[in-house]
Amino acid sequence: MRWKRAAGGALLVCLLLLAGHASAGLRAGGEPGAADGRGPLTLVTGGDLTGYLRGVLDGWNKRHPREKVTLVELPDAADEVRAQLVTELRSGSDRFDVLNIDVAWTSEFAAAGWIAPVDGRRFPLDRLLPPVVDTATFKGRLYAVPYVTNAGLLYYRKDVLDREGERPPQTWAELERLAKTVAPKHGLDGYAGQFLPYEGLTANVVEAVQSAGGTMLGDEGARVTVDSPAAREGLGFLLDGVREGWIPRRALTFKEEESRRAFQNGELLFLRNWPYAYPMANADSSAVAGKFGAVPLPGPDGPGSSVLGGSNLAVNAHSRHQRSATELMAYLTSEQVQRQVLTKGSLPPVWADLYNDPQLIRTFPYLPTLKRSLLTAKPRPKSARYDQVSLATQAVVHQALIGRQDPREAVARLTRELQAVVRRG
Repeated sequence: MRWKRAAGGALLVCLLLLAGHASAGLRAGGEPGAADGRGPLTLVTGGDLTGYLRGVLDGWNKRHPREKVTLVELPDAADEVRAQLVTELRSGSDRFDVLNIDVAWTSEFAAAGWIAPVDGRRFPLDRLLPPVVDTATFKGRLYAVPYVTNAGLLYYRKDVLDREGERPPQTWAELERLAKTVAPKHGLDGYAGQFLPYEGLTANVVEAVQSAGGTMLGDEGARVTVDSPAAREGLGFLLDGVREGWIPRRALTFKEEESRRAFQNGELLFLRNWPYAYPMANADSSAVAGKFGAVPLPGPDGPGSSVLGGSNLAVNAHSRHQRSATELMAYLTSEQVQRQVLTKGSLPPVWADLYNDPQLIRTFPYLPTLKRSLLTAKPRPKSARYDQVSLATQAVVHQALIGRQDPREAVARLTRELQAVVRRG
């Protein structure tokens, strides 16, 4: 998706702010935190690269002249968006009405009291993909509503595998064999994901661990569970790949775009990336247009499990216009708008039925594969200190990748670092 740099966003983060920039004491509407307050809103987005939101908001504004939404864009980078959000929310400001936050931030923002619980009866949750709804909950309560989703896919060179009489891999062993034997015959590197130390590396690590049946944290961040045979197997898949060379060392500098370009330029046999890469790799200017396919990520014994990317809509706990904000959230998660999210924004929607629409599948042929990946995907570790969990994961695993540590050493160190985060929490 276009909010890909958050790993999923990589991922589009839209923040809905009250229109105008007057101080809180001069704002119209109810008291801060008033559930029935109404008033104008402002939508702030981190990198609306397709510009589709303006059209979506025009539809709202025509029907709600007293609650119009103005679009404002924040910097494109996820960490900058989060930093600006945290600064405002920590101060108790009511400047923000609705936050369309990265799914990984939902538990952190809920635990801090920055976002208000949501009444799920106001939204079509039963029409949404079930794993996606899970990203919006914390400690058994709904704190947000899914808006855009995402899951990792394995891109592969169909033309190369066809010439070799091979099928796309469903297991790590099959991927490793093909990356070691077939890729060099065709002058290609074997496999790459996003291995620079940033949120994308966290996503790749969590996918490997959970595909092997392991977890990083339990009890929504209260307990460290990464010290397990499954975690060692998952990390071993990545560490062995670099050590043995079928993951090229240059991939340790890859984020989403660097890895996409490498595949699109015809340099890789396999690539883990988000769905946004599909239409770009199939463009007329691409060296692999019409020559590749996409399947769910492999695991140890069959298809693996992706992390869920995307963004959730949440209401600022201090908003004066919570009723208007909630109704705007309902509009943005309606089937009509969710269809536009896909067709005009090129972003994976959260409505399950859209993935079965024959007309949409003709335009977006990867939808059935993406739906399979989404239905087996899981949220990133839920924690009130998710930012620290992610930073620790990135630091430990990247050092292991470049230092060629074995999986046991890497898991032991990661366990110690995560335990320190949990104690500080």
